[in-house]
Amino acid sequence: MAKQISIIPFTGKLGNLIGYERNGQYFLRSMPETVRQTAATRRAARRFGLASRKGALIRHAFYGDLDIRCDNGHINRLNKALIAAGSNYAAIKGFRFNQHAGIDRFFTVAPKLFRNNTLHIPPQTLARHKGITALEVKVIAASFSFTSHQVSSAEVVILKIDANKPFEGINVPLDVTGDGTLVVTLQVRGMHEDGSSCNRQYLAADIIAVTEQQAPGSLNKPKYPQVGVLPSRTAPYNTDAHASQSVIQRE
Repeated sequence: MAKQISIIPFTGKLGNLIGYERNGQYFLRSMPETVRQTAATRRAARRFGLASRKGALIRHAFYGDLDIRCDNGHINRLNKALIAAGSNYAAIKGFRFNQHAGIDRFFTVAPKLFRNNTLHIPPQTLARHKGITALEVKVIAASFSFTSHQVSSAEVVILKIDANKPFEGINVPLDVTGDGTLVVTLQVRGMHEDGSSCNRQYLAADIIAVTEQQAPGSLNKPKYPQVGVLPSRTAPYNTDAHASQSVIQRE
């Protein structure tokens, strides 16, 4: 290998040279004239390429709405999960964008997605954490076509839950239609009394549901959910019927 001494070093391919960085220094190496691959190596490379494209599609669909900082290894972890899943996308359920915390840190009973695309968070005693007075829960749902590499539709719903009051459960209908794979991510942030979020140990974002759905996507939703849902996607909705005084907001 040769060390780069130019004023502006580079990384990547340049002609038959490859520039790369290691421990803050930049080096050059030449490209091999031939690359020998076995059939098994080609199959593995193809699986990795497909998983990487799917992982990038999932990440880009959720990145704009996630408010937490993902851990440094989440890209490789998601790719590995997709490689292991193959065509069984439901196998990536439980994936954590932040490996330092999961939603089970807050909810002792896991949320469940019903067949009519209504997310049900059961009544339960919320886990108590020092300094946390509220939970901000964000539901991010997107329908993916991994064949055409597109997101056909998406929706974001934000819930505010008072952590100091009994939680009686909530139903959140999701308006995500179209052919494809529905992936639902639930983000939970522990909030201080002044409205600031806690450290990464209390910031979670997990894939909680993966299902296949077909167009036209008739969801057969209940006309009135357990607690009201916004007719508008911008203004927050308050309800006195819910003991935890949750607030639901659609973006």
